[in-house]
Amino acid sequence: MSVVQSVDNVALLPAYLAAGTAVLVLLVDLILARPAATVAAAVTGALATAAGAAVVGSGPQRRTFCVGADCSFVFGGRAALVAAVVALLTLGVLALAGPLLRAGDTPVGEFCFLLACSMTGGVVLGAAGDLITLIVAVETLTLPLYVLVGLRRGSLAGAEAAVTFFVVSVVATTVTLLGAALLYAATGALHLGRVGATLAERPDLLDLPLTTVAVALVVAGLAFKVAAVPFHAWAPATYDGAPLPVAAYLSTASKLGGVVALLAVVQQALPAAVTGPVLALLAVLTMTVGNLVALRQRRTVRLLAWSSVAQAGYILAPLGVLALADAEARAGAYAAAVAYAVFFVLLELAAFAGVVALRPAGADGGRLDDLRGAARRHPWIGGALAFALVGLAGLPPGLAGLFAKVTVVRSLLVGELGLLAVVVALNAVLGLAYYLRVAALLYARPTVTVGEQTAGRPVGAVAAALGVATTLAVLVGFAPQLVLDLAGG
Repeated sequence: MSVVQSVDNVALLPAYLAAGTAVLVLLVDLILARPAATVAAAVTGALATAAGAAVVGSGPQRRTFCVGADCSFVFGGRAALVAAVVALLTLGVLALAGPLLRAGDTPVGEFCFLLACSMTGGVVLGAAGDLITLIVAVETLTLPLYVLVGLRRGSLAGAEAAVTFFVVSVVATTVTLLGAALLYAATGALHLGRVGATLAERPDLLDLPLTTVAVALVVAGLAFKVAAVPFHAWAPATYDGAPLPVAAYLSTASKLGGVVALLAVVQQALPAAVTGPVLALLAVLTMTVGNLVALRQRRTVRLLAWSSVAQAGYILAPLGVLALADAEARAGAYAAAVAYAVFFVLLELAAFAGVVALRPAGADGGRLDDLRGAARRHPWIGGALAFALVGLAGLPPGLAGLFAKVTVVRSLLVGELGLLAVVVALNAVLGLAYYLRVAALLYARPTVTVGEQTAGRPVGAVAAALGVATTLAVLVGFAPQLVLDLAGG
């Protein structure tokens, strides 16, 4: 008997726009060979992708590539939120890359093409409904980043970071694929919902060593993408060796993709009784190790990298509810994790934009002492960077970060995990030490004269990206329930 799949081209519109952006950038760079036109094509495509995701996501949930009730592509509120955020992050990174591309050390066409390809993976990832689509989307998001990290000509640090990222990520992908294959062998299904239903209908499968190993490998492989402890060691070295705009993308869009992939398999496919305690332990280790090591950092990007590891712990914390709470509390936990990830990536992008604006064109993040007194020389840029850091710490006026942490703690209290909520609160206090230290350093009196400072003059595109990222962080801070509603969809 032949099997007929339904195809809904409207549901696929955001993916078409993202993939079309990559093709358009390639053609414009090949035919016109003008950097400005290539960047304009990438910007236009990213804007169209964000708009398409918003339009399609504003209607009812759409499904395509379906066989019966099982669909490989499901585009609803959460998928639209992820697609729009990834497209906006791509726009932000294009703006941050302005000084780097103008310096001539990085080929413009290749940079924009690879970034558009990665954006395509992020757009598809949010709507993935089966293990194959999910893993392919994760790799489409990640694969271009191997090249982007080391794309800057003559940079030994970039080459070392690219090799580190490539080796670790390939191992993580292999582990994930092996886990998916074993999960298919145990359940006979690939669609996430079908895998979950099979494990629920046949509890005896959970007693098989094959199923246990499959679940462990899938969780471990995706934990690499999130940079959760103990699978985090690649992140600080890779972020510090990559160009600043690429590090910003790794810390935001790439991390968001890893979180979405992990949430998809945990929510729909893997048994909650097994994954809940494991993810709770991972969350505690990740936030604690990330915060403790961040306290010792003296380089700016390494501090942001370790703080990003700690933030991954906060994102994973609500998933500890899975094994203990009812269905409504579990749904709230998933929404809290996605919402926190959205709040975090906007503030993280603003933080990286501030660092790029205050550093010379094409330079690395430098040391924290290089930012001393920066807000005195550039009040608006320094103030926006301080706002992003305060938001990441979860303090007002950074309402996005404040509501993010409140959302996580509330989901834990609803799920009767008060002890884990206390650990989150204690780690949030620990994080204040380094976030506020850097914010205070921005306003400290410089130890050298202004003429001797190494900070560069903010570039218009970078300043605009910083302003847009900060504005978006403020807006979502005033509309946390809207983000939660979309995240729950």
